Amino acid sequence: MRTFKIFFNTIRTLSFKKIMRLLSLILPHPLFSLLSFHATVQAFAIAQKKFPDTASNNGIGNSFRHALWCCFIMMYCCKVSSPKKALDFCKRITDMHEDLFPNQPLETKMDLHNNKVGMDYFMELLPGVHRQFFEKSFFIDGLEKKMKDAKVLKNLDDDFEGFLVYLDEK
Repeated sequence: MRTFKIFFNTIRTLSFKKIMRLLSLILPHPLFSLLSFHATVQAFAIAQKKFPDTASNNGIGNSFRHALWCCFIMMYCCKVSSPKKALDFCKRITDMHEDLFPNQPLETKMDLHNNKVGMDYFMELLPGVHRQFFEKSFFIDGLEKKMKDAKVLKNLDDDFEGFLVYLDEK
């Protein structure tokens, strides 16, 4: 129940124009939208449990949460459609999230970068596992390993292709 309260309070903060943009993406894809919402709740809960101090700010837990979020969206959507369609929807919905709820430029770059790391990680694993048999643990374990090599993003010009990034919050 708390999840739905947070969801509706968040939607209420959006302007009419932003709500219409969101609806233009989710109404043509109702199943993907429901699966994405489920993925959002799951990724947030897991990240919050594993990284209570950094999952909701710009720390390393946030980088894990964004990558995991995209892996979960891809995993759930691939169970009902093709990887290509799942990837396209995942990119569109996560990019739209950043547009609808803007951050500072460096935070936005970090979030978009970590989203891409999650999508790329899913696509990297795809040839080795039939998409119907993916499990959450595949991504949790793999992303925790990637966190060991995570980089601190300091400038908009920084390019850490393939690495998770976070902001140094010291």
